[in-house]
Amino acid sequence: MPPNSVRSSPKLGKQLKRAFFDRRVLEVAPDLIGVTLLVDGVGGIIVEVEAYHHTEPAAHSYNGMTPRNAVMFGPAGFVYVYRSYGIHWCVNFVCEKAGSASAVLIRALEPTHGIAAMRRRRGLHDERSLCSGPGKLTEALGITHTHNGLPLDKPPMALYAPAARPDVVTGLRIGLTKAVDLPWRYGLKGSKFVSKPFAD
Repeated sequence: MPPNSVRSSPKLGKQLKRAFFDRRVLEVAPDLIGVTLLVDGVGGIIVEVEAYHHTEPAAHSYNGMTPRNAVMFGPAGFVYVYRSYGIHWCVNFVCEKAGSASAVLIRALEPTHGIAAMRRRRGLHDERSLCSGPGKLTEALGITHTHNGLPLDKPPMALYAPAARPDVVTGLRIGLTKAVDLPWRYGLKGSKFVSKPFAD
């Protein structure tokens, strides 16, 4: 078990409501580390995220509303799903007040619930590889475009607060060509389940 894992508690904490996301995206993003994300009961502990603010060019909302990103311009606490490079689905949580169009990309999970289902969907056994990337975790949790626009506090989605505040580390976001200098990637310190290790 990795250092600072919050997996040791068998009970789920308090369920998060949409109001949790009605804050600045740079406040919400680090607070999501250690939160348990379940989709139809399958999921795990969020160990890596990235924040995207509407004022910076890496955000999908930077150039305004389109049919693809319309959910980002709505109220906080909803799911934004998009296709990356025409291959993988990526899941984001919309933050801040309606119209601000900021969101948090969920990059990696530590699998804790429904691991057998994740293995079937991913076609592999290695637990560490099930959700160690944004496309991997959506496949493992069965997230597709059909989840786009769903509320985060109603089935099939559910988020639960950690029992204790975990140690959070920060770094540069991954795979970008714009706003590459912003340290808006957050992770669980010492977790082996992140998509890419954080620099010491």
